[in-house]
This record gives sequence, structure tokens and C-alpha cells, in this order.
Amino acid sequence: MIKIKDDLFFSDNKKDMDIELIFSFLKKTYWGGLRTFEEQKKANENTLNFGLFKNGNQIAFSRVMTDKVFFAYLLDVFVVDEEQGKGHFKILIDHIMNYPELQKIDKWILATKDAHSLYEKFGFEKIKKPEMLMEKISDRAKEIYE
Repeated sequence: MIKIKDDLFFSDNKKDMDIELIFSFLKKTYWGGLRTFEEQKKANENTLNFGLFKNGNQIAFSRVMTDKVFFAYLLDVFVVDEEQGKGHFKILIDHIMNYPELQKIDKWILATKDAHSLYEKFGFEKIKKPEMLMEKISDRAKEIYE
């Protein structure tokens, strides 16, 4: 863990992540409501995990799916309700964007329904040529994304 302030730490260690908290929080989001605990656990196992911890308790989380060269997909970003509005989102994203293994990524992407302005502060912008992208969505995911 990396100390940020007296009681605030950043971690990239999967063993530090509170999977129960992560699943519980994501289950209430528009994008995570259909997930099972086992699916979330497997997703975490197969991606880079990042968290903020205050007084030993996890207060923020995100994961990144990446090849560590060309592509990174920022996923499942959240700050627990009682810690929102205190700058923790910025701290988390700053640490992810400055993470050594992710410094030379050519293209970052993310999906958001309502937080565009938050991510624009970190250089994200709407896709300039959406006609160059395609997607394949399962019937289950259509409930979320369509």
C-alpha cells in the first residue's frame, strides 16, 4: 500500500480488495446489477485492481483490463457513498493514470452513462470516430446498455 495521507492508502494488491464490499456496491449500480458474486470475483481476478483505503477500510475501487501496451479499459469505478465529494475519485484516478505499468498505453477507453465531465478532467473525451468501433453484446448485457 502507498500512503497518501495519514489515514488514506492506495493499493494495487488484489489481496487488499474487499470483494464483498465491491460486489455489494456494484450490485446497486446501473451497470453491475445483473452480476453474480462469482462473476465479479472472476472479473477482479483477471484484471488489475486498484483501491483506496481509509483507516483500513476500502472506500474506493476500480479495475483495468489491459494488454499493458496498446489498450486499457477502465472499469467499475466507484467511491462509497459516505466518502463521495471528498476528492477520493480524483486521487484514485490520478494513481491509476500514473501507475507505472500503464504509462505507455496508446488508447484508454471507458463507458459511462452520466460521469463524462468527471473523466474529461483526466483527458478522456467522446469517441471522435465511433464508426470505427464495433461491439458485440449478449442478450443479458442489452438490458444494461440498450
